[in-house]
Amino acid sequence: MIVVKVGGSVAGIAELGELDGVVVVHGAGPQITAAMARAGRTATFVRGRRVTDDDALPVVRAALLEVNRELCAAIGARAVGLVGDEIGLRATPVPELGHVGTPLPSRPQAILDALDAGLVPVVAPIAEGPLNVNADEAATALALGLGAERIVFHTDVPGVVMPRIGADEADRLLGEDLFEGGIVPKLRAAVDAARGGVRAEIGMTEVVA
Repeated sequence: MIVVKVGGSVAGIAELGELDGVVVVHGAGPQITAAMARAGRTATFVRGRRVTDDDALPVVRAALLEVNRELCAAIGARAVGLVGDEIGLRATPVPELGHVGTPLPSRPQAILDALDAGLVPVVAPIAEGPLNVNADEAATALALGLGAERIVFHTDVPGVVMPRIGADEADRLLGEDLFEGGIVPKLRAAVDAARGGVRAEIGMTEVVA
């Protein structure tokens, strides 16, 4: 089984519909920010996590569901859209950020059933609560819970430019703030996956324990 984390863009993902044993987890960062702006709200982030209050939560959910539908259409007939809080994705609440959580390793039966039926589950990263969770962290939590062999962070975000990086080295570089922007949560999530026994790749870079 492979978990593939994608952004909100449908570019280059149609080929996933031709593969077996693939679980897709997606984000919707730009779409959520745009929807918040249309609602007259400013996006606020703390350590890469979006602050999500009572008013923001339905905006976040609506944007994620729209992206989920678009990705399913791009992948094709085998895709089945799933929402994390409806299938048992668990998380530890982070109350200071509002309706936000840190995903926990989860093994949703709905994903297993979809895979057994030869389908491609496409998961929106909302945890039980409901809680808004980082999509990179959600992908790792599902990879660990499902016992995936591999997790791939499909991204065009600039960052790591080496073929391989060790988890300890990644921790050191992150601690020295040598990375910034979208690569930070991806690298942290990849480190967690690698340490949990899942082969982790960010673009062309493999992260090893």
